[in-house]
Amino acid sequence: MRRVSGTVFIAASPAEVYAFLSEPTNVPRWQTGVVSSERTSPPPTVAGSTGKVVLQVMGQRVTANTTVLEAVPDRRLALTTSVSGMSVLGSLDLVATEGGTKLTFSSEVKAESIFMAPLERMVTDAVEKDMDASLARLKAALANDQPGHGA
Repeated sequence: MRRVSGTVFIAASPAEVYAFLSEPTNVPRWQTGVVSSERTSPPPTVAGSTGKVVLQVMGQRVTANTTVLEAVPDRRLALTTSVSGMSVLGSLDLVATEGGTKLTFSSEVKAESIFMAPLERMVTDAVEKDMDASLARLKAALANDQPGHGA
């Protein structure tokens, strides 16, 4: 298993950040490589909620089913998926700070078989490469959603 993480400061309250992150249709607005995302279970987002994400990976579209493992309003959202022999656990941890929210985005990538093990590092490297871009897009999306900004 390999883990990558990144942190960003967002000038919005944890409640605003969590509301944005817990709405599946917002995922393509901030996470690189995501073409579409939809909820497949009734709202609200809680532990056990499911969704479907379409990703653009190495020039190909891949569909992944997601499951919410943890949903702690204004504090933490953790999801899991399995795609092409790789399991991915993603977590978003929010901490209130002066003037906004410190958000840490972490991903754990694990090969589901010995045959996929050689690709684990390549997948993790791709996730790590996209981490900063995703966090910058998230910060921008939330800034644009604030009063006084055009959305």
